[in-house]
Formats: sequence, C-alpha cells, structure tokens
Amino acid sequence: MNKLAIVAAVSAFSAAAFAAPETFNVEPTHTYPRFEYSHFGYSNQQQRFDKTSGKIVLDRAAQTGSVDVTIDATSVNTGYALFNQHIQAEDYFDTAKFPTITFKSTKVKFDGGKPVAVDGNLTIKGVTKPVTLTVTSFHSMPHPMLKKDAIGANATTKVKRSEFNMGKNVPYVSDEVSLTIAVEAIKE
Repeated sequence: MNKLAIVAAVSAFSAAAFAAPETFNVEPTHTYPRFEYSHFGYSNQQQRFDKTSGKIVLDRAAQTGSVDVTIDATSVNTGYALFNQHIQAEDYFDTAKFPTITFKSTKVKFDGGKPVAVDGNLTIKGVTKPVTLTVTSFHSMPHPMLKKDAIGANATTKVKRSEFNMGKNVPYVSDEVSLTIAVEAIKE
C-alpha cells in the first residue's frame, strides 16, 4: 500500500470517527402532525395540528440520534371552529389542563445511514406511553432557498385513544387512531 493510500484511509477513518451530531430545528410552517380515525364507520376523518416545535439531532456516522417534539394541542385544526372547541374539551384533549402533546425519543434506528424508526414516549393529556414511529421517508439536502442543510421525513404510528383518557364515543368513533407527522427541520 502506498503512502497516499494510507493517508487517505487514515483521513477517512478520522473524519468518520470525529463526525459530530447535527442539530436541526423543526420548521413550523412545513411540519404538520395529523391524526386519523374512523367516524361511525362512514369515513376516516383526518385532522391536524398547526403549531409544532422541537429539535432533531442526528449523528449519521454513529447511527444515533434524538427527537424532541412539542405539539400545541390548542392548534388542532378540523376545518370547523365548533368542532375544534369540542375536541379541545375535557373528554378529549382537555387543552385547558394539557395544552401540549410531546414526543421524546429513546432510540433512533438506522438502516443504510438513514433513520427508519424512532422509539420514544408520547405524552397526551398527561399520560405517557411508549410508541414507535415508523419513518416512511427521509430526505437530507441543502435547502435550495435557505442555503442551509435541511432534513425532512414522514413518520407514522397507531395508538388507542382510550389509553390516553380520551375514549369517549368508542366504539362508534374508533379507539385506534393513526398518527402521522410530516416534518421538515433546518440545521442550526
């Protein structure tokens, strides 16, 4: 092996060994958590939250990371103001007492250098349950307008709302709820 090859190999190893975690701030105008449930079996209803904040830390070389997201539960948007008030009431989100929903990761799983799942604790209405978010897509590149590195992902999981003290009208309105988060984040 020649000296140039040895230097290149050592340099590559050193760069990988010292790769630092990257921190990304959730971009609130392109991050919308949604939830979907069956309404009396007639249709699946989809609602969303309009205000989300948080940080995502990724160390792709070490294949580790963390996700810390806060959703403003008072920003629930059903497209109908009266229904927004209805599901913010005590029987559902009870936003007067519990104005936020949080997700804090415990582990980020990687495959081929990309995150594919995030284990963590979801807290709704003061109740914390472990969930796994399955990452259905992940993309990383320089943001063409902001000229900073950015990431984006879609992730999904299912929960039972009765486990979060929100079981009113089960089984007419399904207990199982699909949660999906479309997230974009900009590097600090």
